[in-house]
Amino acid sequence: MRATILFAHGSRDPLWRVPMDKVAQCMRESAPHSHVRCAFLELTLPDLSTVAAELAALGVTHIVIVPMFLGVGRHAREDMPVLVEELRAAHPQIEFQLKPSVGEQTQVIEMLAQVAMS
Repeated sequence: MRATILFAHGSRDPLWRVPMDKVAQCMRESAPHSHVRCAFLELTLPDLSTVAAELAALGVTHIVIVPMFLGVGRHAREDMPVLVEELRAAHPQIEFQLKPSVGEQTQVIEMLAQVAMS
């Protein structure tokens, strides 16, 4: 069983997470039987380890982590790989795949440019 975690920074403002939740909902609507969750680095719950443990309890064996960062700063370059290694140690029965940050994806860059020009 596979799952996707949309991993974002987090904020003290509870409305900040609304776009992440909308992306997750859109994914669930496109694939109703998919396991899609949001997790946050700081300031917003749930965190990555909590979501991974929840998915492990469901019997998930493969988790794709999608960093929802536009810029690739210290969190994306340094913190995320460490967090993923901690998950691998805590859940050796699960294969974790860390994707590049969304801000590195050509489709996202092109879409943002189109939105900015409209």
